[in-house]
This record gives sequence, C-alpha cells and structure tokens, in this order.
Amino acid sequence: MVSDRPPAAKIAGVDEVGRGCLFGPVVAAAVVLSPDACLRLQALGVTDSKRLSAAQRASLVGPIQALATDYALGLATVHDIERLNILHASLLAMTRALRRLTTPPDLCLIDGNQPIRNLGLSQQTVVQGDRLHTEIAAASILAKVWRDRLIVRLDRRYPGYHLARNKGYGSAAHRLALQTLGPTPQHRRSFKGCSQGQRTDNESSLYTSD
Repeated sequence: MVSDRPPAAKIAGVDEVGRGCLFGPVVAAAVVLSPDACLRLQALGVTDSKRLSAAQRASLVGPIQALATDYALGLATVHDIERLNILHASLLAMTRALRRLTTPPDLCLIDGNQPIRNLGLSQQTVVQGDRLHTEIAAASILAKVWRDRLIVRLDRRYPGYHLARNKGYGSAAHRLALQTLGPTPQHRRSFKGCSQGQRTDNESSLYTSD
C-alpha cells in the first residue's frame, strides 16, 4: 500500500461496487483514515475487497468503522442507472457517499480513471486504487459488504433468481431465471439479458434495513 501522503491531511478513499451487475443499485463508500489507522488496518488484512472472502470482508467492517475518522455510503438506484448510464450512475453514487461525510475531505482518492465532475473537492483518480491505498481498500470493503447484505434481503422479495448466491451478477442460473421468470423492477433493463419489467415497486423502500 502507498504510504506517502500530505501531513495532517484529511484523505478520503472512494470506491463503488455492483457496476457489472444485472440487478440492484450501485453502492459506493467513502472512508477517511489517519496514517495510524491505515497501518493498523493493513496489519488486519485490509486490501482490495475482491481479494478477500465474504467472511474476511465481514470481519473487517467493524475495525474499519471503529478506526475511521469518518465514513459514509451512497448509492445510485436502478432508476439512476437507467437514466444516466452505468458510468455516470457509479460516479453519482461516489458523489453521494462523499457528500454524506461529516466534513469535506482535503483530498478524495477515487478508484479508477474517471474523475467526478463538478465535485467541488480536490480529487485524484487511482487505477487499481483498492490495491494501492488503504483508504480505497477500506471503502471497497464497506461498500461490498453493505451491498451484498442488501441483495440477500432482496432475494427474499424476489425469489427464484438465486440473488443470495450471485449478488445480482449475471450467473448462468440468474440468466436462466430471467428467461423463465422475466425481469423484476430491480433489474437493469438497459443491460443485455434484461428487458422491460411488468411490476412496479417503491424503489426507495427497498434499500432500507429490515
């Protein structure tokens, strides 16, 4: 992990998950860490969430939240994705996470190569940032765990798509279910394999905890 950083700077790492899914929102997290917190989280195994098991990610949520100076989540709904396209919806989720921080950070480390337009904050894009910066890695873990738990809850609302297993990604079982059952209102109809749904839901109520 990269350790050089401006002294006493409040640095937020930002990452999103769910961009390649067929179902559900894109979720982003913003995490502010002190240098000491970065070192402690590195020692605990914080790294790119894709390199960790589900159990490892879940076990790190508590330490990240306890050691973070500040953290927040933001999401872009399926409606946002259909309205904006997946790239701009992902950037919107990141913006919403940053806006929910208690105070604005001095620098935002954005995972990927796409800056957030009209953010109004100093930012730096970092390709594979979740492998290079602990702040981004911590954000990737918080976003991944929160989104996975949401999809497990939505699996109970929309049975038959194996969502608890595939987390909304286009597995063979998920795609077969789409062919036989058709899409739900939480499927991204602009994505290949998803078409116009027949039902409507109050989308905002779907993303609250049981």
